[in-house]
Amino acid sequence: DIDAKYDEAVTVLSELKVFKGVNDGSNFAPKQTITRAEVAAIIYRIVTGDVADTQVGIYADYNKFDDVKSTSWYAGYVNFCANAEYIKGYDAKTFGPNDPVTGYQALAMILRALGYDKNGEFTGASWQVQTAAVGENRGITKNITAGTLGVAATREVVAEILFRAILVEK
Repeated sequence: DIDAKYDEAVTVLSELKVFKGVNDGSNFAPKQTITRAEVAAIIYRIVTGDVADTQVGIYADYNKFDDVKSTSWYAGYVNFCANAEYIKGYDAKTFGPNDPVTGYQALAMILRALGYDKNGEFTGASWQVQTAAVGENRGITKNITAGTLGVAATREVVAEILFRAILVEK
């Protein structure tokens, strides 16, 4: 049940084992919303190449955010990405790992992992506008329907953003 315009992104990222299915890993669940912690896991896999997640435990006890306990499945992913400044919390101590990620948040996280936002463009009152402008300017959001970025993102939308982002020359 994958939208045709996202099929290539889902197929490629799933085959690379960067983007894994839900529960036992066999069901991609394209229309299901995705959490902030799940996006951190995907970013970790794409930037480290550790698609088998063999090294992620090293980062579990960084304790960057109060709501990311070292015993949580997502601790290593979130802490690695936060330490690398690919992701940001709602504030210095709160990440909201189980909150649905919005398209804007996912786009900002992915763009930071690619080297954007070095000057803090994705912070402040206009961070969403700045993030969307970079995404549009670089062709990353060309297949994303207007209005999609402001709501809880589906797994297929995040796959599309990541796929288009890694194809764009920085």
